Amino acid sequence: MADIITRDGTWSFDGETVRIVPGSKVHPVRQDLGELAVPLEAVAGASFEPDRKGGRLRLRLRTGACPVQRAADGRLRDSADPYQLLVEKDRSGVAEYLVDEIRNALLIEQVPDGPVARFLLPGPSVPVSGGGGDGTASFDGHTVRLVWNWKAEESKTTGGAVALPLADVTGVRWIPAIGLENGSLRFDRAGVTAPAQPKYDPYSLDLWGLSKREYTAVLVAAAVLVRLSSSARPLAPGATQEVPALTPADAPAADDHDVLLRRLRELGELHRAGVLTDEEFTTAKQAVLKRL
Repeated sequence: MADIITRDGTWSFDGETVRIVPGSKVHPVRQDLGELAVPLEAVAGASFEPDRKGGRLRLRLRTGACPVQRAADGRLRDSADPYQLLVEKDRSGVAEYLVDEIRNALLIEQVPDGPVARFLLPGPSVPVSGGGGDGTASFDGHTVRLVWNWKAEESKTTGGAVALPLADVTGVRWIPAIGLENGSLRFDRAGVTAPAQPKYDPYSLDLWGLSKREYTAVLVAAAVLVRLSSSARPLAPGATQEVPALTPADAPAADDHDVLLRRLRELGELHRAGVLTDEEFTTAKQAVLKRL
């Protein structure tokens, strides 16, 4: 048995399972996901990256093993990644020992590091809820519900809360807010073309990136993916992969003052209209000003 206890959480390994328990003050995604039991067959590797303060433990999973990683598609922040652990300097030796134990077990059991055909972790427990921006999404294993707040567009609030049966869902896509670009949680339906902008789509959350809690929308996406994968219907082709991560070509350049100034004007209008609180407006404005 090998284990390590830090302020960021606890990892233990008994030769068959890596058990991960998050700390009490970690990112909301890790808090809501809770304790994880990762079977050795889901692990592709482990590493410890030392630095002057201690270092970081990383558990690398086989592609397709974890529904949260599949839903995130590489877009999770390090602080929200459940498979990373910050390690204090006096625990570095224990971290290296834990890594050696996991690597040795992978060699002895001859666990391949390639992709898997099915999820090897159960994903978030249901019911699960998350999101922010213009509303909140929840999923109870059978129905996706979207409830709007006062910041949502009139086209959404007029129609009221949405109840979407899982049988009608063909795919789900989560993208966090990146830089000046809003994020979204979108639910695809067969034969339906959604509005280009999530803020007008009654089956999407528009995520603004103003709080860490917005990242919990990825847990709703992961829970839906698990249920879709266990149903007879296959996922729509590329449902979680078809929206590429924001590239430098897609994002405004740091010195594109026209874009940044336009964004400031938009934020000011949202603040005056009462859509953004004083705190939200200040946070968003500072993020834009840093790029000017």
